[in-house]
Amino acid sequence: MLGSKQQNGVPAGSPLRVVFDVILAIMELKSIIARMIERALACRLKDAIAHTPAVALLGPRQVGKTTLALEVGQGFNALYLDLESEQDRARLAQPELYLADHRDKLVILDEVHRAPGLFPVLRGLIDRARRSGRIASQYLLLGSASLDLLKQSGESLAGRIAYLELAPFNVLETPNLPADDLWVRGGFPDSLLAPDAGRSLRWRQDFIRTYLERDIPQFGPRIAAETLRRLWGMLAHHQGGLLNTAQFARNLGVDAKTAASYLDLLVDLLIARRLPAWHANIGKRLVKSPKVYVRDSGLVHALLNIPDKETLLAHPVVGQSWEGFIIENLLVCAADKAQGYFYRTSGGAEIDLLLAWPDGSLWAVEIKRSLSPKVERGFHAACEDLAPGRKFVVYAGQERYRIAPDIEAISLAELAAEVFAA
Repeated sequence: MLGSKQQNGVPAGSPLRVVFDVILAIMELKSIIARMIERALACRLKDAIAHTPAVALLGPRQVGKTTLALEVGQGFNALYLDLESEQDRARLAQPELYLADHRDKLVILDEVHRAPGLFPVLRGLIDRARRSGRIASQYLLLGSASLDLLKQSGESLAGRIAYLELAPFNVLETPNLPADDLWVRGGFPDSLLAPDAGRSLRWRQDFIRTYLERDIPQFGPRIAAETLRRLWGMLAHHQGGLLNTAQFARNLGVDAKTAASYLDLLVDLLIARRLPAWHANIGKRLVKSPKVYVRDSGLVHALLNIPDKETLLAHPVVGQSWEGFIIENLLVCAADKAQGYFYRTSGGAEIDLLLAWPDGSLWAVEIKRSLSPKVERGFHAACEDLAPGRKFVVYAGQERYRIAPDIEAISLAELAAEVFAA
């Protein structure tokens, strides 16, 4: 239409233009909401930057690392470089010269795994700055993998770098959102804040496809996307089960060593978690194999094509999905203050989650989906074995009350708050 205003080729006033404007408005609203949700890690990140030459902020893709880094970086005169951008990589063609010219700033390096050769350069620049009196707030490195996959930084920057992990949104960060949305959709911002369940599910399905086809090949040996997809699906069906590498290997048609390396990769990419078994010399036959989880409950449901809460409640995975959701939230809130285990004996004694604190004390956590939880004999037997200092049953209700003189029924949000504050 001659003379009409257009944006992105869409004439003003047309029905398509209205739809286009609505989509833009929704995207902008999601962005605003995501920025308004304060990340629990923000204070620790600011403190680490203020006291350490380099900080590595690690987390899976699309978890919000860049958003958090840019917000925190505003207080540190930050310069942002995205190493997936050809333009920004070109600026670092001579990294020592470029970074030396910006030594008065906090330099944020996003997707740092794409430039492993930078780590020795950073070490030299950090040491030079230290000799001139600047000992902190120099580099913030963002990566989509754990330390095991960023060995260059561990080897080159030992004693000069702090590591923090940013997980998807947890229950303490989303008090104004329905808790069941966090469980069903998971904590990735674009999934949790999607305008409806269908778009949330499609986002997670696209995320899985992109991870398999584009992201994972950057970190490990070339693995067929379909093979990893099958492994990821098996983990979802097996959510919270004991790790049986031989069974996974048979189902994938590979040897056990190869299957173990595939699982190691998913753990290093912060997608899967191994929950170790508690080992103690207490004269009982203990289960020693770890449990294995897909860390984000929303990804579990996408892998199993579960679109909404009603479908989930009717699915056989519902109990294990709920257990994994509770465990992941509590471990994320505990951060590096407590270590997580489970406890199980051949005689049936069992604790779903055992939190071991630095002072040697233990918290025993039983997980129930019921609104009227009952403690089973196996939990009592396990507590007799280990004598934990505190005992909780996390359930789907909100009221806190005593099931027994030394056992409390408690909501996830309330226990997460206690764990975070401990």
